[in-house]
Amino acid sequence: MDVLLTLFLGTPIWMWLLFVGLVVALLAFDLGVLNKDDHEIGVGESLRLSALYITLGVAFAGFVWWQIGAEAAQLYMTAFVVEKTLAMDNVFVIALIFTYFAIPRMYQHRVLFWGILGVIVLRGIMIGLGATLVAQYAWVLYIFAAFLILTGVKMLFMGDAPMDISQNPVLTFLKRRMNVTETLHGHAFFVHRPDPKTGKLVRFATPLFLALVMVEIVDLIFAVDSVPAVFAITTDPFIVYTSNIFAILGLRALYFALAAVIHRFHYLTYALSLLLVFIGSKIFVADLMGWEKFPADWSLIITFAILGAGVGFSLWKTRGGKATPDA
Repeated sequence: MDVLLTLFLGTPIWMWLLFVGLVVALLAFDLGVLNKDDHEIGVGESLRLSALYITLGVAFAGFVWWQIGAEAAQLYMTAFVVEKTLAMDNVFVIALIFTYFAIPRMYQHRVLFWGILGVIVLRGIMIGLGATLVAQYAWVLYIFAAFLILTGVKMLFMGDAPMDISQNPVLTFLKRRMNVTETLHGHAFFVHRPDPKTGKLVRFATPLFLALVMVEIVDLIFAVDSVPAVFAITTDPFIVYTSNIFAILGLRALYFALAAVIHRFHYLTYALSLLLVFIGSKIFVADLMGWEKFPADWSLIITFAILGAGVGFSLWKTRGGKATPDA
């Protein structure tokens, strides 16, 4: 019992184990029960599953309040909302990836599910490194903050720059170094096919595997923004990691609903850019005002206000638009 009470990154081990156990149970339930067989996930099923994940994510804030305190719960909710909103940009790019590789909707969940396993490990490594840096060198937070401000300003003026997936260097490298089939083979990531030169059976990667790799790369790229953003909200590794994972779990479930109405959130990018500037500026504002840190309740209210304005403006500007987005 004493071992369970031992602190790991400032939080008792039993709390980490509880969180990891909950995530494993959710993934097992998702793959083993809800999506045991390949099928096309509709908007209704996507919304119901997403509502479950969001409810669990918000309920976890209550657990944080109970165990750590009200301020920690407010920071968790702010981080949860920010991470989920920043991760929505993933939906735009993932939709492009699935379109480029012509992945049918019935196989898309398989890619997203296995992709989330990589995200859980990757985010854990990045957050662990970030927490170590912040603990050893407090000035790293100012670098994170400045990076977020510059990223937000760049997003504000860059707008919706087109993305050419075919020119991605990782994809080019994989196609050059691996045997890749021209078409899909069901839900398989790898298949054995005769080598064109020798005739021997060798392993070929399928476009489904390439799509999985590209989804992981997208998560890595967006983590470069989202992880510093959450550290600018709180330096508690437990809050940073749990809010990240809960937000991403729910977003995967929400993908199929968002993909159907992706054109309605065309202007959300500008709200996200302003949000990054706000989060990055908090540490400088706190110093100028002589505060120990930016008030958690103010941060949560301003975050909701920026995102609410962005969503409302997008829905207003795209009213009467097409029912489905262009490929």
